[in-house]
Amino acid sequence: MSVAGIDSVESKGWHASLHLEYTLRNDRTVLSRNRHHGPLVVQRPLYPEGGVCHTYILHPPSGVVGGDQLEINVHAKKSTAALITTPGATKFYRSSGRKAVQEQRIRINDGAILEWFPQDNILFPGAVAEINTRVDLSPTARFIGWEILCLGLPVNGRPFATGQLETSFVIHRHAMPLFIDRLRVNSEEDLHRSTGLRGFPVVATFIATNCKSGMLESVAKVTPQEKEALYGVTLMEDLLVARYLGYSTFAARALFTQIWKILRPEIINKEACLPRIWAT
Repeated sequence: MSVAGIDSVESKGWHASLHLEYTLRNDRTVLSRNRHHGPLVVQRPLYPEGGVCHTYILHPPSGVVGGDQLEINVHAKKSTAALITTPGATKFYRSSGRKAVQEQRIRINDGAILEWFPQDNILFPGAVAEINTRVDLSPTARFIGWEILCLGLPVNGRPFATGQLETSFVIHRHAMPLFIDRLRVNSEEDLHRSTGLRGFPVVATFIATNCKSGMLESVAKVTPQEKEALYGVTLMEDLLVARYLGYSTFAARALFTQIWKILRPEIINKEACLPRIWAT
């Protein structure tokens, strides 16, 4: 998209929302509510592994620009099982100053399982963006998910030298905080701080509930494809958190897919079933 094209869209900004609700019917999870406003939609749910509902969220515009406001709400009702992903990366384009905001709220009821695997968010140099994700768990709910961020266009030699980014990823169980993670980048210096990104353009986090110490040992043995990448795993009670700092979103997703293949059979008693869209 040309700069002129971006600026013309940015003058208005898209306001889009998507509300998804999953319900269990005859041992199968169905998308019982699918309400959208603006350019956020889902494809027809797929069932490549029986009763688990695979859902792909689509954002038909070519990317997100300043002034856009996107809101995604997901409610997994009692005993449901759903996996949500996206067909491709979400691109946040350069802004003339206005902020693009993406809000994601996930509510998971007792006995339900929600797997949240959006593909990466790519922040073009000059983008101004805020990305917030909140997960609310009932006492016996289960969640597996990730967030993959790419700041700048490293393949093209274009770092995130200008622009701003704020992100938050928060998980509550029974109204009590389990995980609160925030990232703020306001200048190029923030990309190189030893307590921050250490010069790596890709930062990614994998989170899974209902984990045990033996799972931590297995996941810690996984090796990233890049020798230079930094990788660490932590277990806080039953919450497992894996972090990646590196140069490639593809390497981050490959790493997290390996972790998912290890953990999924233990957490939900099912082998990993990769979404078909990932193979296209």
